[in-house]
Amino acid sequence: MNIWENTDFLELLDSFKNLDEVDAVGIGGSCASDNNDKTSDIDVYVFTGSDIPLSVRERLIMPKTTKAELGGEYFGSGDEFMLDSLGKELDIMYFDKTWFANTIKNAWEKYYPSNGYTTCFHYTLSILKIVYDKNGYLNDLQDVIKTPYPQNLRQNIIKRNLMLLKDKPFASYYEQIAKALKRNDIVSLNHRIAAFIASYFDILFAQNSTLHPGEKRLMNFAVNNLKVLPKSFKEDITILLKGDNSQILPTLDRMVDNLKAILN
Repeated sequence: MNIWENTDFLELLDSFKNLDEVDAVGIGGSCASDNNDKTSDIDVYVFTGSDIPLSVRERLIMPKTTKAELGGEYFGSGDEFMLDSLGKELDIMYFDKTWFANTIKNAWEKYYPSNGYTTCFHYTLSILKIVYDKNGYLNDLQDVIKTPYPQNLRQNIIKRNLMLLKDKPFASYYEQIAKALKRNDIVSLNHRIAAFIASYFDILFAQNSTLHPGEKRLMNFAVNNLKVLPKSFKEDITILLKGDNSQILPTLDRMVDNLKAILN
């Protein structure tokens, strides 16, 4: 069933629209980008000026579900539940509107980079399907990122994350991975490889002046959407994640060299 034909889903959206705490509501994630599949949940973003009491959220959600986890703070304020009539999981995320606006503008207008994932929220905003926007809050923010990708931000993302990959004199991801290999510390090894990949992709998307789409389907997204990719891009990532430990450092060396080659 189409979510826009489901009465419970539409009623839930209307209920949030009527709350004084709520300034805007949007549908994001794979449903917004038309990249959803049978395993995809439905991401609902609720932008607030003040916290919605948990008791109010329970009153709105619980009549529509037999399986729910409400009041979660594990990945930010949110509620996850199965919308029984749709047979789909809903993930409602509550974002403070001031915090979200600052996150967008600090990168786009002040050029602040992050350790990986710098423009993920910008991508979320860019594909967001607005269903309620009381004072034009979301429309105004979407207008902010409709301007060309800031070249100062692009340069700052590349500079910061390239240092983290291997160029820092101390404690680069490469150095930490090398130490983890010597110690046979598989937990640290996996943790640092994940951080390396996060910064690697942040550089890659910035070099192509493309918003970072998040954690899922990154290789396919890069192949299908980026004009410039490093040599042996897919092969090296596959070896890094699936090869044996003896291949890790040579693969990292190659990935950094090939990445730098497209930055020149």
